[in-house]
Amino acid sequence: MVAVGDPKFPCYFIFGDLLLDVGNNNRLNTGAKANYLPYGIDYPQGPTGRFSNGLNAADYVAKDLGFYNFIPPYATVKGKCVLTGVNYASGGSGILDKSGQNLGERLSNNDTHIIKLLS
Repeated sequence: MVAVGDPKFPCYFIFGDLLLDVGNNNRLNTGAKANYLPYGIDYPQGPTGRFSNGLNAADYVAKDLGFYNFIPPYATVKGKCVLTGVNYASGGSGILDKSGQNLGERLSNNDTHIIKLLS
């Protein structure tokens, strides 16, 4: 089912790990990347950094909430686009700051640039 009309909410912010990551790790120095085949084989734009073959749970929620586009990764958002929502999920991240450090860089939910943006 596809929602038609204005979104039910003005914005949608996503925090999480690889289950919700939509490409935040693409430019990071990390072993946790999914911007190559076979990832994204069923996604219209191919491998985008989603750790799935197509849409992930955050994409389905965005659709159900009536958003016309999927919520973009923090790594690519600029300007006023942040007002409609941002996906901060990062493969390898976790509840603890040390989660995933063995894989390399990742966005942590405690990262200062995220906290500054939200305050």
